[in-house]
Amino acid sequence: MRKLLLLLALCVAGVAGAAGLAASAANAEPRYTVVKIDLRKERLELFLRDDAGVEFKRLDRLEAWLAARNRQLVFAMNAGMYHADFSPVGLLVQEGREVSPLNLAPGIGNFFLKPNGVFLVSGTRPRVVESSEYPALSKGVRLATQSGPLLLRRGRVHPALIPNSDSRKIRNGVGVSGHTAIFVISEDPVNFYEFALYFRDVLHCRDALYLDGTVSALHSLTLKRSDFVRELGPILGVAVP
Repeated sequence: MRKLLLLLALCVAGVAGAAGLAASAANAEPRYTVVKIDLRKERLELFLRDDAGVEFKRLDRLEAWLAARNRQLVFAMNAGMYHADFSPVGLLVQEGREVSPLNLAPGIGNFFLKPNGVFLVSGTRPRVVESSEYPALSKGVRLATQSGPLLLRRGRVHPALIPNSDSRKIRNGVGVSGHTAIFVISEDPVNFYEFALYFRDVLHCRDALYLDGTVSALHSLTLKRSDFVRELGPILGVAVP
């Protein structure tokens, strides 16, 4: 099995630390787990349903389904917001096929906190774009998932995010840098503004998208970790071979 070229780090106060390091004070900075995937070397996929059309819903079910096909799930993370029937709220593109259309409608909730955005992969290039920009970029897109809010756009924090908000949750999102997709899950509850600043000031991303909160989950073969919090909709993952 070829070696998975993922960079994983547990970060405390923006500095890489040993796995399992715990905050020792009540005012300690939030911790984050970061997974960097170089798309020139690794293939990112989007998963939603099995061959029978049944949603995976759990990372361990996806892992078992892949194992039955002689593939090993080495990384996975929930990939955006979904309805009660586990179908995507917005755009979902799998292997160049649009499974769910772009959603530009107004609404209530985090997904609809405009501007929201799309994480997409064309060739070996990941991008995070504002949702209304997607149609002009859709040709040649291999995978895409829509979510919201857009944490960062061209280095600027979403204008609706509140620095001192007391809405704190375990959250996950994705940023981009060159050919690298940067996935982050907080290990402590954080608000949107803190999460956006982590992408901008620590990871030096100019564009980043919120994927979800409360349901946030990570599977990592390297970290020997496979979360189960709640059943999920779309899942982003890397499997070998």
